[in-house]
Amino acid sequence: MITTSAAELRSALPDGGALMGLDPGTKTIGVALCDRDWRFATAGQTIRRRKFSQDKAELLTLVSARSVRGLVIGLPLHMDGSESPRSQAARAMARNLADLGLPILLWDERWTTQAAERAMIEQDFSRARRAERIDSHAAALILQGAIDAMVGAAF
Repeated sequence: MITTSAAELRSALPDGGALMGLDPGTKTIGVALCDRDWRFATAGQTIRRRKFSQDKAELLTLVSARSVRGLVIGLPLHMDGSESPRSQAARAMARNLADLGLPILLWDERWTTQAAERAMIEQDFSRARRAERIDSHAAALILQGAIDAMVGAAF
C-alpha cells in the first residue's frame, strides 16, 4: 500500500510499530527512525546512493535490524503543492520499495531541509558536520511530521 494519507497508514498499522523515514536525494538517502509508539523521530544514517538494488539492500538490512513496520518517504512538492520531477522520483522509489511488503506513506517535505539546517546551526554543528548529517535530520523532520499527523488522526 502506498498512500499520501497519514490516517490510512495509521489504519494499516493498528498495533503501531517502528517506522523509518526517508529523505531521498540524488546523491544520498537520509534515514530516520521512530519508536514503536510513534512518539519521536531521530536522525539515523545517510546512505550514499549507488545502484538502486544496492540502496534497497542497505535499506532492507535496516528494516530487518530495527523491526520496521512502515516507511515514510519525503515527497518534494512545489510551494503551490504541485508535483515536480523530484516528486516523480520519490513516487518511483516508493513503487520500487513496495515489494518489501510494508505500508508506505508519501509525506510532504517542503521546508524540511531548511528547518533541519537551521536547527543544526542552532546546535552549533560545523558546516562539514551539517553537510554530512543534513539529509538524515531532514528525514527525521519528515518522519516526525507524519507521526504527529498519525497520532492526531487517532483523536
